Amino acid sequence: MSLDVNVDFGAMFRNDDRAYGVDAGSVIFNEGDPGDCLYVILDGEVDIRVHEHQVWRLKAGEIFGEMALVEARSRSAQAVARTACRLVAVDERRFLFLVAQTPYFALGLLRLLASRLRAMDETVS
Repeated sequence: MSLDVNVDFGAMFRNDDRAYGVDAGSVIFNEGDPGDCLYVILDGEVDIRVHEHQVWRLKAGEIFGEMALVEARSRSAQAVARTACRLVAVDERRFLFLVAQTPYFALGLLRLLASRLRAMDETVS
């Protein structure tokens, strides 16, 4: 499942010189790993799995791994590159700066979290 929250995070990071490639099938992180950054997908698709069940398929312009930064906890899911991807990792320092200084980023993050929560609620009920 993929959600449209009307925020293209990829556009915000399109020219980031810290972008890097990930091969299809590569594990980006596992459940329980330390959550030291979130990821922006510039190109490709990423599957998010919880207890080996796919819960999201994310595409270019979307972010993942944000919950670990917001909560300062370990990863609650596994992220696997479905296709070859180009990603930008955003560490906690940069994340806090973006939230404080970029209202568009902060609002987009809130909309994304709310949309994912609603989608999970609908799945459960």
